Amino acid sequence: FTSEQQGSLGNAKRCMWMTCLCVNRALTCLSTLCVSSTVSMFLNTLTPKFYVALTGTSSLISGLILIFEWWYFRKYGTSFIEQVSVSHLRPLLGGVDSSSPSNSNTSNGEADSNRQSVSECKVWRNPLNLFRGAEYNRYTWVTGREPLTYYDMNLSAQDHQTFFTCDSDHLRPADAIMQKAWRERNPQARISAAHEALELEDCATAYILLAEEEATTIMEAERLFKQALKAGESCYRRSQQLQHHGTQYEAQHRRDTNVLVYIKRRLAMCSRKLGRTREAVKMMRDLMKEFPLLSMFNIHENLLESLLELQNYADVQAVLAKYDDISLPKSATICYTAALLKARAVSDKFSPEAASRRGLSTAEMNAVEAIHRAVEFNPHVPKYLLEMKSLILPPEHILKRGDSEAIAYAFFHLQHWKRVEGALNLLHCTWEGTFRMIPYPLEKGHLFYPYPICTETADRELLPTVFHEVSVYPKKELPFFILFTAGLCSFTAMLALLTHQFPELMGVFAKAFLSTLFAPLNFIMEKVESILPSSLWHQLTRI
Repeated sequence: FTSEQQGSLGNAKRCMWMTCLCVNRALTCLSTLCVSSTVSMFLNTLTPKFYVALTGTSSLISGLILIFEWWYFRKYGTSFIEQVSVSHLRPLLGGVDSSSPSNSNTSNGEADSNRQSVSECKVWRNPLNLFRGAEYNRYTWVTGREPLTYYDMNLSAQDHQTFFTCDSDHLRPADAIMQKAWRERNPQARISAAHEALELEDCATAYILLAEEEATTIMEAERLFKQALKAGESCYRRSQQLQHHGTQYEAQHRRDTNVLVYIKRRLAMCSRKLGRTREAVKMMRDLMKEFPLLSMFNIHENLLESLLELQNYADVQAVLAKYDDISLPKSATICYTAALLKARAVSDKFSPEAASRRGLSTAEMNAVEAIHRAVEFNPHVPKYLLEMKSLILPPEHILKRGDSEAIAYAFFHLQHWKRVEGALNLLHCTWEGTFRMIPYPLEKGHLFYPYPICTETADRELLPTVFHEVSVYPKKELPFFILFTAGLCSFTAMLALLTHQFPELMGVFAKAFLSTLFAPLNFIMEKVESILPSSLWHQLTRI
């Protein structure tokens, strides 16, 4: 092609392109006009019934969502929508949890491993457990109820076999008999075996069994424990001299040490129950000095209770300073005794009205924080201390942070709280505030690990559920507006659907409902018209 022909061809292509573009825009505008006209025609043809059905459907969906939220909140203690938005939507949007420090990611693995380790519920020996013969059996004779469960007694049998037996018991006939006696389920068979062992020689463990199960009074139990002490000390001295001669003698010495510590501790508890509290305190202090490494018996909790009975609060504070340490396991006795000491400084002058006007002082704030710390550790204790729930005899084993530990603590320490003027009043005014500080206690703790979920199951095994209702973690109360909104939405949706399906019938029901609702008002108006003069009523209506 020549240059003139090529120029003509380019102009033709440009004209064709502009024509196609114009046609495309025209078709787009035409389709838009058609769609808009179709939409306007569709909207114009809609009847009021469609809007009623649309309103009813949306109300029904909203009501179902609120009902699901209510059910999820009651079951898990948190909002489903909030949990989904925090757990799934916030990471997608690049958000960061403001409540956690920026460097917390480095310790997530350690925190998860610690949480898994503490999630398993461990059952502990009750340091203040009662005597079976002198206390538990007496309760059974009077009431006809069994205060101990089979699971609890089975754990005690395992403890006795661990503390009071060893592999070399077959070398001594009396110890061999007692080894079988601790495995017996029948109490009478155990008692008979203990008498049989005593016929052979003075056996410390036989005296222990008789003092625990056959003695019907504390004085009789104390007498038997004193005889056990003589036999136990002689065995302990012999095994102490031979403990380095081999593993067999070392096991005997360990067993004799456990027996001696157990006897001395129970003798101190007998003195405490018989009113010789100062003697009991001295025995406990000597025992803790002689065997400082045997913390498995938790003798310091017995010492704290005895010192509180003497109202020796300075010594109580000294014991707490040693055992209320971050590296040591906590207990309800430790936490609530610390709260009691701080409450004692301000409880006699504490007034909730005055505190709301002027605010809390530093000492009052410390007391309230101590109470919140104790309640976070074991939330079941306040109801027993405030006598909102009846007490039963404590079990021989407790679950820390559970209902069994709360019963064991309140059974012995309720009198100490009552002795401090205003302490229970301060507890009553402040303990529920703990749950506002920990909105999701089963997922995240404040001062301790999250509250373990398995406590209820273990407590049901330890406590006699026949006549005792096991306490569970106080659930967060559901706000009233959630229930009201859910009910209102559901009711509105139901009315809308019924009006859409049966308009005439619903109109009749509406007229009947309104006439019934205004019937008392019409009756009052008729009475007023009959009593007042017509002229006065005419003037009032004109005004």
